[in-house]
Amino acid sequence: MSDNNEYQGRIVVITGASSGFGRGTALELAKRGASVVLAARSPEALTELAQECETAGGRAMAVPTDVSDRNAVAALTDKAVARFGRIDVWINGAGVAAVGRFDQVPLEDHEQVIRTDLLGVTYGSHHAMSHFRARGKGTLINIASALGKIPTPLYASYVASKFGVVGLGDALRQELGEEKITDIRVCTVMPMAHETEFFEHAGNYTGKKAVPIPPTYDPKTTIDELVRLVVEPEDEVITGWQGGPFSFLHRLMPKAIEKLMAGNTNAVQMGESMPAPKTSGIIHQPSKA
Repeated sequence: MSDNNEYQGRIVVITGASSGFGRGTALELAKRGASVVLAARSPEALTELAQECETAGGRAMAVPTDVSDRNAVAALTDKAVARFGRIDVWINGAGVAAVGRFDQVPLEDHEQVIRTDLLGVTYGSHHAMSHFRARGKGTLINIASALGKIPTPLYASYVASKFGVVGLGDALRQELGEEKITDIRVCTVMPMAHETEFFEHAGNYTGKKAVPIPPTYDPKTTIDELVRLVVEPEDEVITGWQGGPFSFLHRLMPKAIEKLMAGNTNAVQMGESMPAPKTSGIIHQPSKA
């Protein structure tokens, strides 16, 4: 990990800050002296987190934001600049999922997954890139998923969104490369399954408790990488040590790996998991926890 002095005074916007990777990253950056702009749908969770961040040593501002609302993301940008004068790093971390056979998941859930996971990242990226181009520098970090490289059944709209996020990062880097711009960086982070609230919060129409696709990793694995990328940007990072080899094998023999992935996901989710009622999870509203 880089020297803490490199984080002092950095202004970092984090969407999806109320839980999971976003929350952990905000706290770690605050400990290193960064200023964090915290965005998520729950005002109560954000207020509590902002207090924790300031106690940890950073400056923090809570901005309740639904990233699927383009006007809300514009307002988030304006409030961040009004408070801190600039944005150095923007982390798009908000995400939801609907688990279940594609045609059995309500269409409104698929729509909201795509609005949050793909359009929300698009809105945040657009405002961040516009700001960075005006300043001449900045780092955009988009959290996709290993499922943005290797598809799996029962997560169709989530997979579609994450493939889109991976492609968005590729296209933005191509634009910067053609213009020979080196002081603006676009990073795409692709986590494997982690032990976060993600599966508990997911919409679930399988009839079984939503469970991660093994192997699973400690959230700190991805949080540490996100914190590092703030000062040491890279184009693409897969978090979870098996992700890299798995992605390499997928490039060599995609059909075999996709068949393995499909069988594994179906067996774990539909065969081993405990019964559970159907739910839209937090797709349409924030968690009450």
